[in-house]
Amino acid sequence: MGASILIAAISAGFGVLLVAVTGLLGAWLTADPYIGSGDTVAIVVAILSVLLVGVAVYVAAIVTANTFATIVAGRTRQIALLRLIGASARAQRAEIARQGLVVGAIGAVIGLVGGIAVAAGLRFAAELAWGIEVEHDLLQPVLLAPAVVVALTTWVAAWAGSRRVLDVTPLAALGGSAPRTADETAGRRSRRIASILLFAIGAVFLGLGIVAGFVTPAGVIVAFVGGIFSFTGLSLGAGLVMPPLLRATGRLFGRSAPARLASENALRYPERSSRMAIGVVMGVTLVTMFAVASESVKGVVAASAGGELPPELGQLLDTFAAVMMALVGISAVIAAVGLVNLLTIGIVQRTRELGLLRALGLTAAQIRRMVVLEAAHITVTAVTFGLLLGVAYGWAAAQSLLGSVPMPPLWLSPTFVLPGIPWLTVAGVVVATAALTLVAAVVPTRLATRVTPVQALAE
Repeated sequence: MGASILIAAISAGFGVLLVAVTGLLGAWLTADPYIGSGDTVAIVVAILSVLLVGVAVYVAAIVTANTFATIVAGRTRQIALLRLIGASARAQRAEIARQGLVVGAIGAVIGLVGGIAVAAGLRFAAELAWGIEVEHDLLQPVLLAPAVVVALTTWVAAWAGSRRVLDVTPLAALGGSAPRTADETAGRRSRRIASILLFAIGAVFLGLGIVAGFVTPAGVIVAFVGGIFSFTGLSLGAGLVMPPLLRATGRLFGRSAPARLASENALRYPERSSRMAIGVVMGVTLVTMFAVASESVKGVVAASAGGELPPELGQLLDTFAAVMMALVGISAVIAAVGLVNLLTIGIVQRTRELGLLRALGLTAAQIRRMVVLEAAHITVTAVTFGLLLGVAYGWAAAQSLLGSVPMPPLWLSPTFVLPGIPWLTVAGVVVATAALTLVAAVVPTRLATRVTPVQALAE
């Protein structure tokens, strides 16, 4: 549970930091004589603060639910044995949910303290570096809200991730622990229908948010709801969406035995690989979304101002974007921790399978290469998909937020621009994800090659 506590702590700290920093930024922007007049800046910052906290909680919920679902898949035999001696499925599920509540509470307390400490440090650094001094009380009761929400969300996510407990029968004690196969996953028709409906509803809300953005900045709230619905649909339907993408990516790694095994492992148990991939998709989407949103905001403001971005406003937007990108990067860290955790759990659950491969003649180096290629297979697919989603969501956010806000000197409104893509940031995301693949594979590869074939087959 250590990684789950870490995820909860990062999520709570992320939420607390967002609330504190956006409050400081709002006070700073409001005090600026160039754009501080009027209520528009305060409204925009307040909206961003609420939405970003929602993003933090959402990321933590999906990663935590996927982690607990994978843990339950690996406990199938243990749960079935307990069922044999009289334990009920609901009692087992309640026990896992209690574990989620404890994990969430511990992580939330750590995150609350850490988030406040980092926010205080950032305020002190800003005063030293830029001479920014504003009247704003850092310690406010509202900072408790993200921590409480993360604790409760972890509890609910553990309950949702433990749903498979209800399907475990006492007869499963005679078999092994394994995720659902492709055929079993494909048979879950209700989940596929729900995912398609959620994605369709989300797409409609995104379109409505963009249209509403031509009238009011509150259009971003409608677009945000659309983004949540559509990405939730993608998450629920990950077992339907990711396998075809993974199959296409698998052809890039050649036809060697480790490469083919890595590709087949991702397709044989699509639930497991989809859980790993969707966390990376989420992290890449968030970082790309804010980078594209920042670049698109410049385009919208320049179009409203008559073709040129005022230098003072450009500097403010760049600083604001840098702070937001640093904060959103924490969401990518949450997703990265989830990837490492799920990949490690997957290797632990496949000890017998890896021992069989060793017994059939694969060397330790080939097993190590297979695990690295499996991680690369998933991350390459997730990065490509996440970049596309990030561009779409980022542009929709910028257009729905500022499409109706006039800017001097021409005060043109409404305005419409095409997505602005910061290629340097995109390149950075690709490089960072490549590094993540290597880091994520370190512990699993050690675990995969540590056990001898005889020990593995004996389990």
